[in-house]
Amino acid sequence: MIESFLKENIVEILDNIQEGIHIIDHTGKIIYYNTFALKLDEIDREKAIGRHILEIYPSLSHDTSTLLKVIRTGQPIYNVEQTFINYKGDKITTINSSMPLKSKGRIVGALEISRDITEVRKLSEKIVDLQKELYITENKLKPKNQGTASFTFADIIGQNTEMLRIKSLALKAAGTSSPVLIYGETGTGKELFVQSIHNASPRRSKPFIAQNCAALPSNLLEGILFGTARGGFTGAEDRPGLFEVADGGTLLLDEINSMPLDLQAKLLRVIQDGSIRRVGQVKTTLVDVRIIAATNIPPEKAIKENLLRRDLYYRLNVVSINIPELKDRPDDIPILANHFVNKYNRILGKNVNKIDSEVMNLLINFSWPGNVRELEHLIEGIMTLYDTDTIKLQHTIGTVLFGNQAEQGNYQGDDSYMGKSLKETIEQTEKTLIHKALLSTDWNITKTAEELDIPRQTLQYKIKKYKLFSI
Repeated sequence: MIESFLKENIVEILDNIQEGIHIIDHTGKIIYYNTFALKLDEIDREKAIGRHILEIYPSLSHDTSTLLKVIRTGQPIYNVEQTFINYKGDKITTINSSMPLKSKGRIVGALEISRDITEVRKLSEKIVDLQKELYITENKLKPKNQGTASFTFADIIGQNTEMLRIKSLALKAAGTSSPVLIYGETGTGKELFVQSIHNASPRRSKPFIAQNCAALPSNLLEGILFGTARGGFTGAEDRPGLFEVADGGTLLLDEINSMPLDLQAKLLRVIQDGSIRRVGQVKTTLVDVRIIAATNIPPEKAIKENLLRRDLYYRLNVVSINIPELKDRPDDIPILANHFVNKYNRILGKNVNKIDSEVMNLLINFSWPGNVRELEHLIEGIMTLYDTDTIKLQHTIGTVLFGNQAEQGNYQGDDSYMGKSLKETIEQTEKTLIHKALLSTDWNITKTAEELDIPRQTLQYKIKKYKLFSI
């Protein structure tokens, strides 16, 4: 029954898959494209079917075509990046997985599944270009001996004993070129510390480059970090990587636990001998880069879950900085809250001069899953919405702060739901929970959807419905 259904509907099934599927026979002639592949390659099906693959893709060759290589070797190829020029002259970049098709032990063709990363490739290449251009431009505009990092230790607000201790530790680390490993939850201020270390170091007038290792597909990250050489892979050009751009300065590798393990091994070699090799290049280039790595999960947990190489951890952990969560430094909350009030008085042209004691009590007792960043967003949101000289309890109604207290039953005298229907009450509760989750993930839609256990599309619909916008 199932086999019969699949045979009858296989073409329709394949045409609704959001990845390109391309099949050739053992001679290299094209015998099938699904709809997504036709759109991806901008191919006219009638002109392509029955013709040799190299006729339609003249920028490829017997050596560079993954499909032809699979037919020649009989071995599958997984997750290989390929850039080609289609017959209309457009440059397309895909991640391909190709496998031989066999009948009675004989290769009769090959099938390829392609994921389009053309725009991601363009954007990733712009990262390096813009980082380099930004450094050159800012270096011209800023006074001599002033680099591209913005923050200094003076920007780290707080008098908590542990914060003062790690500020002192970070200041000592700034005087060396040793690697630093920083751990802190989202919103605790990891990059604030990294930039402060750079600006207090002898490298302050040199480049400061930051790269989030989770922001790019692993296939692209190696080229972004180490650069590429012409011929290294199909369509590759000579391009410097971030290590070369950051030469003499500091490179922040954020979410280091998201870097593939094989790439971590290459990073370890850079730390040990100070040399890099562009993708596809044989020769090595010496670079002088101070590496600071950051992770938002405990390093020990990352090692246990095989997300961080143990040998790399030992090499990075020369100086270890663990930034506490905001809930663990409640004595800093009034200082930070008043700091953000002053900040947004200047930015928004407001004249708030006080936070009511009831509100301050709520701030101090709140769990702050989004840490300092969430506190700042809360203050900014209230000051954007209300013209007042005092932030009062009524201004927190509808915020995550109020939602938390309502859930815990700690808020006395709450009448915000009085007179409302069950539907209105449910919607208000849903809005509060979604807003709270968005703040805790710094408005990352994918992570918020996962936290709330709802589809991404549903979350986007509800954000529009409740008019929730990042501020």
